[in-house]
Amino acid sequence: MKITIVAGARPNFIKIAPIIKAIEKKQNEGANVSFRLVHTGQHYDKNLSDTFFEELNIPKPNSNLEVKSGSQAEQTGAIMVAFEKELQQNPCDLVLVVGDVNSTMACAIVAKKQNLKVAHVEAGIRSGDMTMPEEINRIVTDSITDYFFTTSTSASENLLKYGIDADNIHFVGNVMIDTLYQNLGRILEPVFWNVYQLQTGNYIVLTLHRPSNVDEEQSLIKLLKGIDAMVEGKKVIFPIHPRTKAILGETNLNLKNILFVEPQGYLNFMYLIKNSFAVITDSGGISEETTVLGIPCFTMRTTTERPETIEIGTNTLVGIKIENLTLAYANFLKKGLSKKGIPELWDGKTSERIVDILLQK
Repeated sequence: MKITIVAGARPNFIKIAPIIKAIEKKQNEGANVSFRLVHTGQHYDKNLSDTFFEELNIPKPNSNLEVKSGSQAEQTGAIMVAFEKELQQNPCDLVLVVGDVNSTMACAIVAKKQNLKVAHVEAGIRSGDMTMPEEINRIVTDSITDYFFTTSTSASENLLKYGIDADNIHFVGNVMIDTLYQNLGRILEPVFWNVYQLQTGNYIVLTLHRPSNVDEEQSLIKLLKGIDAMVEGKKVIFPIHPRTKAILGETNLNLKNILFVEPQGYLNFMYLIKNSFAVITDSGGISEETTVLGIPCFTMRTTTERPETIEIGTNTLVGIKIENLTLAYANFLKKGLSKKGIPELWDGKTSERIVDILLQK
């Protein structure tokens, strides 16, 4: 079986790393399987991308489509044109896509139009929010996928509601957690750890990137000032996205507790998360990692496609208003965590299950 694995954005690298390891393990056992890794270039920062490949022991991509950024339509169209040529030059039996970025949807469409099988890792997750580009990517990808690999029973149930054949839905667990478990012994303190006098449990990690939180300068400033006041002396480590940095420009925010740092590689970032007091984020994936690590997480969104992190894990959905976050944080300080479980099959063996199933197809 020849598999083409697609990765476009940084979270994709984290998800494909254990899948590649599982395929290589099968190859060593004599299985007739090979893979070709295609990087679409959707999120391309040479330093950060190279760091991710090295840190996660991912082989260098066989092909980089070098699509770069652009509008939703420009980027999706450019990926489709480039990936069509890639598949024509390097035929395969199956295209494996992960997550919900533009690369996921674009490459799934191209593969199906070439009559190839498509496997979707993290299939079936839904936020119900059609204003999110990722939600459209999820729905379109799942409408043309052949083999669905889900992180939760609720994701599997979503697919059944869409009329997907139950025989093609495989509840396997979470590949992000495979990567976490495989690297927990390798995580490293960042270079600023001692400079900022960080210690386990004496700081909060903040990540913001969604347009609803960062695109309007005054709203972003209000949010940051609110968080700065809310934490009452605890340091807040904020790896700031270049886009967010550009929005703030040279504005002097006069923040007492929030410390701006560069975007972090995987091993440094996981060290920060694991040793933090709490996390404030608008990311979906981080709430999965905090759930497994038992770290309180406050998600600044009105919806989530990962309900298991709220129902079982350590995540609290607080909306996008600072007032709601402040209330939720105060409640946590008063009462502590109300739950601290790990969802079913988030055991570090998801990738092995995926490859075993694919080799039976």
